[in-house]
Amino acid sequence: MTQDQMFYTAAASIEAARFVDILPNGHRSKAMHGHSFGVRVRTALEDGWAPYVGGEVDALQAELARRVLPLDYSLLNDHLPVPTDENLARWIKTRSEVFASGVVGVQSTANEGVDLDCDGTAHVWRRYRFEAAHRLPNVPEDHQCGRMHGHGFEVILHASTNIEHGDMGVDYDVLDTHWAKVASDLHMRCLNDIPGLENPTSEMISAWIWSKLKPELSELSWVTVYETVTAGCHFDGANFRIWKEQRFEAAVRLKNAPEGVPQAQLHGHSYLVRLHLSADLDRTLGWTVDYGDVKEMFKPTYKQLDHYRLDHLEGIEDGDSASVALWMRERLDDALPALDRIDLQQTPGNGVTLAWGSLGPALPI
Repeated sequence: MTQDQMFYTAAASIEAARFVDILPNGHRSKAMHGHSFGVRVRTALEDGWAPYVGGEVDALQAELARRVLPLDYSLLNDHLPVPTDENLARWIKTRSEVFASGVVGVQSTANEGVDLDCDGTAHVWRRYRFEAAHRLPNVPEDHQCGRMHGHGFEVILHASTNIEHGDMGVDYDVLDTHWAKVASDLHMRCLNDIPGLENPTSEMISAWIWSKLKPELSELSWVTVYETVTAGCHFDGANFRIWKEQRFEAAVRLKNAPEGVPQAQLHGHSYLVRLHLSADLDRTLGWTVDYGDVKEMFKPTYKQLDHYRLDHLEGIEDGDSASVALWMRERLDDALPALDRIDLQQTPGNGVTLAWGSLGPALPI
């Protein structure tokens, strides 16, 4: 088993204008325009980095907010000569050692962004949607997915390139062009009628999209398919990985927070937990693990978390997000053997990632 790795995540936002001169004439981002940018960071932290044990998430969030503050309500060209999403992420990386050693994500619209790794790999992503019906023909007779039903499916195309000193990875417009090649085949269709999708699970849909796009889009690194807003699958050409999300409401007091710090008081959060599972494909059922089974196996742990006080849980070291993630990991080992990563956010974008498998494929940070 791979050793546990604990990463901390933080999120911030800025309002800013920019123009990107290197783009061709007529490109919509060449002229002056503006965005509500989302900025995220995921990084490991050394012991003692935060002012107290258990305060890492809040300290990282404050550090990120402070470092990006000069960009807020500014013209980004005044700070960096070519303000692409990739260069903006690179600029943020230079503001702090803990950012430089991790991954910085910049989301310029609701549906697109880039994550920049510490080795210079730009992981560009763009989100799409299609509406379709399907049924799973090989599930047990009483399984709800055996009935004809439908979803508003979402798809994320991920494309990775090492840009070294370059200004951009794959242009979002390139992803649009490739998506257009398959969008009409999927949108407003019954997926079972499409050759190759007779058993249209999330796994099969992601693999089908990969097979159609990868030959002409060499940078494609994985395909994500949301079947619902809380569950979906990734495929990277060789491996499938699913995720299932749930939310729970809980109170907490951080025992190591010094007096006068808000976290030392009893407070609470609406937590999001995302469970990642990697497993071989069941060739008959067409899936790796049933989302419903994941939810059912997580239920005993969920019931101990939802509407409780986290720092009073039996066997927990403290109520901070890292301690809670480790506590969950211990309780889910036997119930969910395919589980290899837990994301826990105490507020949107702010929390921890505990991984004992690969970090990816996964959703953008």
